[in-house]
Amino acid sequence: MKYNQLGRTGLFVSEICLGAMTFGGGADGGRWKAIGALDQGETDAIVGRALAAGVNFIDTADVYSFGQSERLLGQSLKNLGTRRQDVVIATKTHGEMSPAPNDRGASRGHIMDSVRGSLDRLQTDHIDLYQIHGNDSVTPIDETLRALDDLTREGLVRYIGVSNWSAWKIAKALGVSARHNYARFETLQAYYSIAGRDLERELVPMLTEEKLGLMVWSPLAGGLLSGKFGPGSTAPAGARRASFDFPPVDKDRAWACIDVMREIGTTHGVSVARVALAWLLAKPHVMSVIIGAKTVEQLDDNLAATALSLKPEDITRLDAVSAVAPEYPAWMFAMQGASRLPRPFEPKV
Repeated sequence: MKYNQLGRTGLFVSEICLGAMTFGGGADGGRWKAIGALDQGETDAIVGRALAAGVNFIDTADVYSFGQSERLLGQSLKNLGTRRQDVVIATKTHGEMSPAPNDRGASRGHIMDSVRGSLDRLQTDHIDLYQIHGNDSVTPIDETLRALDDLTREGLVRYIGVSNWSAWKIAKALGVSARHNYARFETLQAYYSIAGRDLERELVPMLTEEKLGLMVWSPLAGGLLSGKFGPGSTAPAGARRASFDFPPVDKDRAWACIDVMREIGTTHGVSVARVALAWLLAKPHVMSVIIGAKTVEQLDDNLAATALSLKPEDITRLDAVSAVAPEYPAWMFAMQGASRLPRPFEPKV
């Protein structure tokens, strides 16, 4: 297991982050049950195996099974006797927690209410990484950032991050934080997979420039890249996509990627899923890849991706088959900026 800096901070997190979205959906009976319904014993087994493999980073959210994920995770760490300083706990707020109009979003009121609930469910006195889970088009950025800064000054939160925001809004937030000397976002949690590379257009250049860490969610595109799917196939029984077809994916592009990954996987003697994860882990802009699992066997296969070293020619093939077409202004940058690349200038005679 490798460990990377959390953004530009001095905290190091494992390149694999255990996602807790599969914890506790049994009582819901809806979307969360389709994603995962692990009980306390099953959660303990998953968390224990991940920690034994060197994972020190676990991500959850208050909205996952409406608090059950946080509750099961907190109890699991107690059951396993895990020292608090040995695990980096990340959770999120923003999701709709009840029908009440203020029990959602990124307002100061909701943030202040939410953090107390998360701390109680996780059975801890601080959250290592507290993230805004989505875009709130109503609340001013300044209000959100001031609330998060207050939480860091109180010691309830150590670092802050954001999820599912656009590049321009994150850049604006960083400017507001710098102007007011607020705690700044150190991470972005975003969807990224070999079948969905849209964030490379705007978000990756921004992350690289501002030194934010990228946490990848749904690296297997909701199980589509597990190797169990293909053209004309139906979702296997129990598969998440059988009842929750998310995230949206151009399936023709995905099938082409899977064909190449299957060939490369056969060469290395590994699963398609492992190749998909190894491709992400090889990207320099990726800080940590979040994996969720319903079984220990599934977790073990995903963890093994850290030991798979793809050959340069493998990565070249995978990059080519999954490449996204440049959108404006990217294709204009390429045309106009050809003479301004970072290399020695050689005047034409």
